[in-house]
Amino acid sequence: MSTFPTPRRGARLALAAAVAVTAALTGPVSYATSPGAADGEPTPGAPGLGDPMFPLDGNGGYRVDRYLLDFDWQAPRTPFAATATIKATATQHLSRFNLDFGGNTLHTVTVDGRAAGTSREGDELTVTPAAPLAKGRPFTVEVSYTADPTQVRHRDDAIETYGWIPTPDGTVVYPQPNGARLIFPANDHPSRRAPITFRITTPKDLTAVANGRLVGRSARPGDRVRWTYDSEQPLSTQLVQLAIGRFTLVDGEGPRGLPLRDVVPDALVEPTAKYRKLTPEHLAWLEERLGPYPFNRYGVLVGDTDLGVALETQTLSLVPKADLLGTQVDAERNLVHELAHQWFGDSVALASWSDLWVSEGHARFYERMYSEQHGGDSFEATMKAAYRAHDQWRRDFGAPAEPTEPNLFKRMRYDGSALVLYALREKVGDATFQKIERAWVTRYRGKAASTREYVDLATRVAGADGKDIEGFLEPWLYGPSTPPMPGHPDWVVDPAT
Repeated sequence: MSTFPTPRRGARLALAAAVAVTAALTGPVSYATSPGAADGEPTPGAPGLGDPMFPLDGNGGYRVDRYLLDFDWQAPRTPFAATATIKATATQHLSRFNLDFGGNTLHTVTVDGRAAGTSREGDELTVTPAAPLAKGRPFTVEVSYTADPTQVRHRDDAIETYGWIPTPDGTVVYPQPNGARLIFPANDHPSRRAPITFRITTPKDLTAVANGRLVGRSARPGDRVRWTYDSEQPLSTQLVQLAIGRFTLVDGEGPRGLPLRDVVPDALVEPTAKYRKLTPEHLAWLEERLGPYPFNRYGVLVGDTDLGVALETQTLSLVPKADLLGTQVDAERNLVHELAHQWFGDSVALASWSDLWVSEGHARFYERMYSEQHGGDSFEATMKAAYRAHDQWRRDFGAPAEPTEPNLFKRMRYDGSALVLYALREKVGDATFQKIERAWVTRYRGKAASTREYVDLATRVAGADGKDIEGFLEPWLYGPSTPPMPGHPDWVVDPAT
């Protein structure tokens, strides 16, 4: 997600005071199951993964193998019938299990075709199958519900509004951080990934789009059309995109023949074309530094909304129209930021929300580097300014790898985290830094990875040079004060107040 402010939303990013921090270094740890789990007796799956930010996000006891989402879209801001079919495998002998689900009217739940017991508390939907599920057994859950495309939630940080985001003739979705549960029942945590099949039925004058590839379009009764998409690769629930509206689909080609698909409201095709056409150049620039783009296709979804920020929804980044109607420098910063996320945060997913600095820090780092080379501000100057503010950000928002939930998407996770990477590059040199970056996106491609794993990998890669990278990164990521910047003894940190 980019927090670079277009002129209309600059005031939204003013820094606010916050509280001290208590996050974990490694990924989330599932709650313990009851004693019967060891001897094969059925036990409940954990109702959450214990993430330091959102302890009840995600669920234990099973692995999702695929989601199949059927949406019978009717009209903007109008509830509609929906069914989520979840193909899963039990990872323990399960007596019951949970799904993250909020904001919609539940109708029926079945497990392998048999009616299941249900209860709801907050965002937790507890499902009790008619018979226990043996460890290792595949099973299918079908949840029938009414989806409400007006459901949103709010945060007092860069995210602001998330969930279903209405447009004049339909919707886009903004599921970060944990708004996917407003769209469909899920194992809603960034470390939990699964492929998704979308089947979206709309009036014939509307178009539906989603992550991945269009695999079918068929007429339905009543002058309606069903659109079927396959995500192709597994994705985290926070990266799901589903949009409906009067769209023009603009096809193109990136490096090495990569299919490109922009999704643009009809009236915005021409006004946004100049900047959208820069995607092949952005891809080539990032591939030169990071290696091949990690997915089968890419594109930009232009949001006809007042949404304040863009989002790196996998293979189809959501970019608000305002970001594409201003200056080229501003537009490219946002476009490169979301594209860089396809490597950092999408292909290599977050093991825990405490690891957000890895994702947002890298996206901001490459955004700033690209912008300097294409008419934007000096990268060094912006990092020097971030260095001056870093102790204040540590006090207000927590160290880069130690956020608290209210301060998760505050300035420290963006320029403050890019500064950590800038310091690492200054420490090890550009050649070694590039080796670390390529090793990270290669080794953990298609997986979730943690801060601990980034530190370990950087230490191994740079270890041949005899540098103590772990000892260098720990105070940058977790310390109460900002360490000296290598190569810049004149840089000064302002005292925190």
